[in-house]
Amino acid sequence: MQNTKVLISGASIAGPALAYWLDRYGCDVTVVEKAPGLRTGGQAVDFKGATHLTVLERMGILEEVRRRQTGGTDQVIVDADGRRLAVMPGEFTGGDIEILRGDLSALLFERTAGTCEYVFGDSIASLTDTGDGVRVTFDRAAPRTFDLVVGADGIHSNVRRLAFGPEESYVRFLGHYYALAQIDAGDGNRMYNEPGRMVTLGGPKAPSFFVFASEPLDFDRYDVEQQRRILMDAYRGGGWRIPEILARLPEAPDVHLDSISRVELDRYAEGRVVLLGDAAYGNTLGGFGTGLAVVGAYVLAGELLAARGDHRAGFAGYEREFRGYAKVAKQGSAGPFLAPRSHARITMRNWIFKRRLLLGAMLKMTDRFATDIRLKDY
Repeated sequence: MQNTKVLISGASIAGPALAYWLDRYGCDVTVVEKAPGLRTGGQAVDFKGATHLTVLERMGILEEVRRRQTGGTDQVIVDADGRRLAVMPGEFTGGDIEILRGDLSALLFERTAGTCEYVFGDSIASLTDTGDGVRVTFDRAAPRTFDLVVGADGIHSNVRRLAFGPEESYVRFLGHYYALAQIDAGDGNRMYNEPGRMVTLGGPKAPSFFVFASEPLDFDRYDVEQQRRILMDAYRGGGWRIPEILARLPEAPDVHLDSISRVELDRYAEGRVVLLGDAAYGNTLGGFGTGLAVVGAYVLAGELLAARGDHRAGFAGYEREFRGYAKVAKQGSAGPFLAPRSHARITMRNWIFKRRLLLGAMLKMTDRFATDIRLKDY
């Protein structure tokens, strides 16, 4: 694979993880990211089971991830008067290792920035597969030609749209939205529900977190003020500490709102273009996205290496080795679990956390999903 020119779109988790392996295997890697720089903060992400930890160890970052981990925190579910109803244990939400998304992204960037080219503040405008390469135009930079292009640019993937077709053909909205807002309420382990909406208080190291049921909304994902207004409307009239949180929302330095959706693709590759992470098998807040991204990067790079750079064989191997593992991303939706639409369903959800045997069975099931692949040593 020496000197194979690869363009990766997306500098969050999947993109830099793939850049690490491709650079190690001799590729000439460029990562393009629409944001002007690395995105700091964000919600916590986690790794579960031996498979995830083995890949981190093979990347040489396991101990550093452990050093930067937040530590899974129990979420105390409260009623409108602040009385405890149930506890969502940290091991349920945080896996074996939990780390802030921004911290993990920074760590991966640190391990690749010295040998890979990063281009921030730009995006791919067009892709033309010429048979022996991909001609790429950008919003800002001059056109270039690459041997391979990888879409690691999230559930709303620009690369998928350009190479496969419009988003509505491949992304299914699941009836809920989520939002993150940098509001430190001083008590970051309290969670409150009303039918169809949930809020978790933010603390010094984590943003306030919202999930609410809704019909599809039409909004600009890059218009923060519009997202603030949507969030204000969705939680207007809420009890507990919601009025206090809404009063502080206009001054929150960072707000991010997006749909809870699932990607449904029958293939990961189109010619010399391939998808990785949420762009290929995303299920918002499904609990496995970061692990799928990091393991997927390992498998995709390894299969290309095993195929000696033959992209057809490498992409086919990636599909063959990984699709069964990625099936976990097709399992259900986090929205109805986090923000049930009725008081009865909220009560039933809380009841689960009071039954240790049932909770233990659920944790064992997630461990089984997380390790359901035989990792090759490429």
